[in-house]
Amino acid sequence: MAIFIAFVTLLILTVARPENWSKFKAKSWQDWLLDGIGLCFQGILIPALQIVLIYQVYQHFLPASRGILNFHPLLCFCLSFVGVDYLYYWNHRLLHSRWLWRLHLVHHTMTERQVLGTSRNTLWTSFLIVYLWIHALFIYWLQDPTAYMIGVSLTAILDLWRHSEIEPLPGTLLHRLLSPWLILPVDHAWHHAQDSGGVNYGANLKLWDRLHRTNYESNIAPNALGIPIRLTLVQKLIWPF
Repeated sequence: MAIFIAFVTLLILTVARPENWSKFKAKSWQDWLLDGIGLCFQGILIPALQIVLIYQVYQHFLPASRGILNFHPLLCFCLSFVGVDYLYYWNHRLLHSRWLWRLHLVHHTMTERQVLGTSRNTLWTSFLIVYLWIHALFIYWLQDPTAYMIGVSLTAILDLWRHSEIEPLPGTLLHRLLSPWLILPVDHAWHHAQDSGGVNYGANLKLWDRLHRTNYESNIAPNALGIPIRLTLVQKLIWPF
């Protein structure tokens, strides 16, 4: 519910800006459909798979390990928000490798910063993202996964936020509090820039990009986003080669 409320709030704030109406009107029907299908797939089907299918797979193959971890709630939250975030950093870099780039390329066709494009992707790319497998595993292993799920939800909300253009103004208190450690929308915009050269792979924390020297920081958004490709809607959704 919190993720849905965050999505609606970000969408309303985006639509409330008069300059965005022209951007919405200029958006092609294929992009509308691509984004809509992606949001439904990643927002409904993937969570259902985690709960119904993958959880049952772990229950079948690892029956003795259910609930074996009895961690403090703070540790459970950090495991999700920090530990899995580091796994995602490398997962994301792997998606940018020459072996998997074509499967991730569709996500980089967005030319505007919009929350609607958060889940734009080739459909089965979701099966290559660590969240699908690792979250279900820890939910299965933890005796009380509540705090872990709070971390999961916060990560999902931040994912929506960093794909939008709703962000604190440079120099404000909120910007000074968040920018040293959190990936802001402008940071992720540079990841989507046409000439970024591969920077800012992190999801939640800037720590990983700084640690591995893939960070780029600027308070000014890039001039152009998105990589143009000549593919049909079906190719973008299923086979982007």
